[in-house]
Amino acid sequence: MRAQAMRAAGRVVVSASLVTVFAACGTPPPAPAPQAQLPQGGAGAPPLPALPVPEAQVPKYEPKGRRDPFEALEGAQGAGGGGNLVATAKLTGIVRSARATLALVETQEGIGYILKPGDTLGDGRVLEIGSDSVVFQVPQKAGETTNRVVLRMAMD
Repeated sequence: MRAQAMRAAGRVVVSASLVTVFAACGTPPPAPAPQAQLPQGGAGAPPLPALPVPEAQVPKYEPKGRRDPFEALEGAQGAGGGGNLVATAKLTGIVRSARATLALVETQEGIGYILKPGDTLGDGRVLEIGSDSVVFQVPQKAGETTNRVVLRMAMD
């Protein structure tokens, strides 16, 4: 008897759910909100003045002694870029492995760089690394016959 009562209650719940679902599906969507009508002005009606748009507040970077991280390193003055950095640098060593050849270059400021072919140093790009030299391609200046600078390792 109890099982029959449970089945009957389940049927009532299912029937009520179906009626609710079908009733909700049959209702039309709500009507759109009425829009305010603009006054019909003739040709002589002056246009409304434009509202001032506040400018977006853009944060300003304050370096406080640091370099600007959004500024390109290539062509920048100072350590690590720009100027005739290649002409004043010296080759301090060459590292060879089965996979790559690297050049150890030191600038006048004492900053060392580990370079591979294709890397840039200031105004030059590494073209090739030999057994005791590094060849850089630099922008050709007026009066110069070549646009290459070769750094040779000092043999002490």
